[in-house]
Amino acid sequence: MERNTCPASASARGAATVAFIDIAGFSAIADVYGDEPAIEVLELFERMVLDAVSGHDPPIKWIGDEVMLSFPDPDSALRALGVLLPACRQEPRLPLTRAALNHGPVIRRANDLFGTTVNVAARIAAIASPGQLLATRPVAEAAIADGILVRDLGKVAVRSVAEEIPLYEIALAPLPDPAWIDPVCKMHAPYASYRRAAPEGPWFCSPRCEEAYRKSPRTYAMPR
Repeated sequence: MERNTCPASASARGAATVAFIDIAGFSAIADVYGDEPAIEVLELFERMVLDAVSGHDPPIKWIGDEVMLSFPDPDSALRALGVLLPACRQEPRLPLTRAALNHGPVIRRANDLFGTTVNVAARIAAIASPGQLLATRPVAEAAIADGILVRDLGKVAVRSVAEEIPLYEIALAPLPDPAWIDPVCKMHAPYASYRRAAPEGPWFCSPRCEEAYRKSPRTYAMPR
């Protein structure tokens, strides 16, 4: 679903840092636990997003469980996500998020953005792993200048983009341990002392997630 309440206006060209953030396990939560628990998770995420960007006033566009944000430059985007992503990691009711940042030319129309910069940001978010923030070079350079930990991932193929794109992982929040990510709902165990349901194999947050996984493990294969 899309919510865009601004009236239409003339288009304008400029530059922006575009962010896409989504809830990695949202669809699985709806499938396994039902629509009402999924909506509760979504509403929690929406409140956290609005709190994090309250002072930045960027365009905000919701597409299901995914939000698109726009900032004037990489530094302001990193400051906002530097508030949002750690808060999401610390919230025990929220699954891991996936995020992407890209800076470049955009076309503004009403409360929306268009152009290749936006499309690439969305494609990058789609390939991010649960708990991961991926970014393009201009954002990575700003992060390095701010002393933020950045890992060069090399050139990566992105859907519908002709050439491979240099991508970087930016550590604005503690990186999750894959061994403690529920493969179904993408919840992350807050403590390594959590006990597994079985001595080996994935960790599950509940018997319902474990049952869903046992029925169809290929459905919940972790990305990359």
